[in-house]
Amino acid sequence: MSRDTQLKERWEQLVHLLSAKFSDGDPLDLEGIIYLIGVQELGKPNQTFKKDEKVNLMHIAICRLLEPYGYYEFDYFDKEGWPHYKVKAELPPLKAGEQSILMKEAVVSYFIEKELIK
Repeated sequence: MSRDTQLKERWEQLVHLLSAKFSDGDPLDLEGIIYLIGVQELGKPNQTFKKDEKVNLMHIAICRLLEPYGYYEFDYFDKEGWPHYKVKAELPPLKAGEQSILMKEAVVSYFIEKELIK
């Protein structure tokens, strides 16, 4: 099975699982899944977030997702429990489609690590 086919199958499996659990079956998009990862990483799933906090949650998720690729490194938790990351390497310039593939690959790897999918 090609890497692209495997990524596509795993992505579809993940979208189905998360959509069934968090959006009443309406398919979640990449941004929605990144937001869920941010909430997971913050560890406060029952909290209501303001708009700027939602942006920060997505930033946390992106940092966490790209950490294994060497772009970010966890730094510390602040007094409110929010994780902070530092930049280790600048992301290379990527086209929109390439960004999407990188993020989907990182999301799939994250959920394999969390043992939600295989």
